[in-house]
Amino acid sequence: MNLPLKIDLSGKVAVVTGAGGVLCSSFAEALAECGAKVAVLDLRLDAAQAVADRINANGGKAGAYACNVLDKDSLNAAKAAIDTELGQCSILINGAGGNNPKGSTTKEYMEPEDLDPEMNKDITTFFDLDPKGIEFVFNLNFLGTLLPTQVFARDMAKQADPVIINISSMNAFRPLTKIPAYSGAKAAVSNFTQWLAVHFAKVGIRCNAMAPGFFVTNQNRALLMNPDGSLTPRSKKILAATPMGRFGEPEELLGTLLWLVDAKASGFVNGVVIPIDGGFAAYSGV
Repeated sequence: MNLPLKIDLSGKVAVVTGAGGVLCSSFAEALAECGAKVAVLDLRLDAAQAVADRINANGGKAGAYACNVLDKDSLNAAKAAIDTELGQCSILINGAGGNNPKGSTTKEYMEPEDLDPEMNKDITTFFDLDPKGIEFVFNLNFLGTLLPTQVFARDMAKQADPVIINISSMNAFRPLTKIPAYSGAKAAVSNFTQWLAVHFAKVGIRCNAMAPGFFVTNQNRALLMNPDGSLTPRSKKILAATPMGRFGEPEELLGTLLWLVDAKASGFVNGVVIPIDGGFAAYSGV
């Protein structure tokens, strides 16, 4: 991996949740290249193992752990194994999250005819949103950040220069149409990041967040790309509202990640949510 900057994380143990995915796997690999021992956590053990295998093949040190971030017993079991095999966590990347169709509306705008139940049988309006779907999305993103922090942060407070990085989203600043559950959940992650930064300040744990704009991942690929690789109508709207006119690349998140985990570079940075969005948040549309 061609890192944008090189920092020394020797002696550190990094725990990355959701690390089987496109973005968080790149986080895990970058941390390992800087010398950290990396615990690769994912709901799917095969996905986590593939990332750990790449790290180990490149001379790093990593272990793969199946883990459900919504199950504290699962988290505690992963922690026990990590403590034994790698050591106690000093860097926690809360990357697990995502959306679900049950927390989304079909259309961007409600129109008068949508209020007629006989005319909207084939669409999901705001009034049809499944509370269980909303709950799942909120829990996955918010509780999926809170519970790993509960499990790992107690020992982190005993380490040198401990750092928590949460993964928020540009949806937290400017909610996108159709996905109220995901936007609300990521706003909660941003707020929680600030709360944690204050709460943990006296025990030396810094907590910040990254807010990616639009990156093509396994979760959103079908929404952004047609089967033939062309852009969907939603993608075209996104890129029209992104001054740089393109999607981000995973490696373009790594400079911010490494800056935030390095106490020498960002030791007085605490409680911030950093947009990495190609100018999306800055553009008014005019």
